[in-house]
Amino acid sequence: MDHSDRTFEDLVAEADSVSVDGWDFSWLDGRATEQRPSWGYQRLLGGRLATASAALDVQTGGGEVLAGAGALAKLTVATESWPPNIAKATRLLHPLGAVVVADPDEPPLPFADAAFDLVTSRHPATVWWEEIARVLAPGGSYFAQHVGHSSVFELVEYFLGPQPEQVRRARHPETDRAAAQAAGLEVTDLRFESLRTEFRDIGAVVYFLRKVIWMVPGFTVEQYRERLRALDARIRAEGPFVAHSSRFLIEARKPA
Repeated sequence: MDHSDRTFEDLVAEADSVSVDGWDFSWLDGRATEQRPSWGYQRLLGGRLATASAALDVQTGGGEVLAGAGALAKLTVATESWPPNIAKATRLLHPLGAVVVADPDEPPLPFADAAFDLVTSRHPATVWWEEIARVLAPGGSYFAQHVGHSSVFELVEYFLGPQPEQVRRARHPETDRAAAQAAGLEVTDLRFESLRTEFRDIGAVVYFLRKVIWMVPGFTVEQYRERLRALDARIRAEGPFVAHSSRFLIEARKPA
């Protein structure tokens, strides 16, 4: 969809007023694109679930990824902290035989030691490695896709300027490897990819920054109007604004 015939004010006003509830990005269809990791997390997750006897999906969101993975483990539990997502995940997962537990995403996880032979998560906001290790049965595995370091930082730094090295390296896959090992887990797979992301109009940028609130903390259109106006002119003159999101796949096993 081409929005180049619409004014800056019109695109920004629309993107600033639309609802950003939930974790559905379909509003961006035709306006922004993000390359997907080559490994296909949801497909691989389905294979892990099919052979697990008891599985826990941490920070399940609206349950969409888990629900779309295919056959679930005989006993499947999901946790989520955000009330609208808890309701959505319950509607989606209960008919499939999975139970959703409201959990504040702070230790401890509300489960017994060694309760699960598989713990999974896609894009967790925080990873409590000691808790994951505690609820895993000996021989069990944690299998997840995490957001990596400096993700979409071309956009972040356009608004905030150059970020310090410790901010750029936050969420680095090697940091998670070390943390998993410190919790007594053995990392058996770690794969990282940098993925091309394009914003095709200024409305897509506004919507993204309103929805993914940690990118530019406290973002408002009013505060950044002049930077937005300059970026709008740049997109119109040069084409899509290109950034790179980072993702990594990690699998860690608890020794038998």
